[in-house]
Amino acid sequence: MSTTTRHLINRQRRLAAARPVAAPAPVARTPRPSRPRRRRWPAALLVLAVLLGAFATWSAVAAADLRADAGQHNTALSDPAATSEVKGRITEAVNALFSFTHADPGRTDQAAQRLLTGRAVEQHRTLLAQVRAQAAAKKLVLTTIVTDAAVSALDGDRARLLIFADQRNTSTADGAKEAPSYSAAMFAVDAVRTGGTWRIENIDTYGR
Repeated sequence: MSTTTRHLINRQRRLAAARPVAAPAPVARTPRPSRPRRRRWPAALLVLAVLLGAFATWSAVAAADLRADAGQHNTALSDPAATSEVKGRITEAVNALFSFTHADPGRTDQAAQRLLTGRAVEQHRTLLAQVRAQAAAKKLVLTTIVTDAAVSALDGDRARLLIFADQRNTSTADGAKEAPSYSAAMFAVDAVRTGGTWRIENIDTYGR
């Protein structure tokens, strides 16, 4: 190959390398229709708010109806003065009925005559039978103090109360080595007002 021919070929290669390459023609794209954004969470929250609002309204109405219905039969919910009275009277009664001293057993007997009626008379006698049986020999002293009382129902001259009490049993016999014993008691009583006096007519020890 001659020198002139070689120079010609090289020149053509340089020109081809320097020529810009044409970009491919762009492909036309069909625009997609835009979709509206769905606001799902606000809608869900709105539904939840409506449901909660409806439930709250229903609960308030139902609670009001229950209070109104209960108030017609249970004045413990609507008559604080009457509730406080029966609570105080029965607290005093329980303290007297379930306190006993060997030196003056008649005090408890008198309290039973004044403050008990119906089957509570026999129930009280049974509950104190063991204390009475040992009272003389051990010179027992039983002290009961009501720590709390709740009126669960009050309907005219009838009431039901839940009683919480602390009891202390002490032997004062000469040479007694037994330390005082302490216990907590919980029971319910049904009371009835007769002649202006509240009396216990039933003692519920919950199977004890």
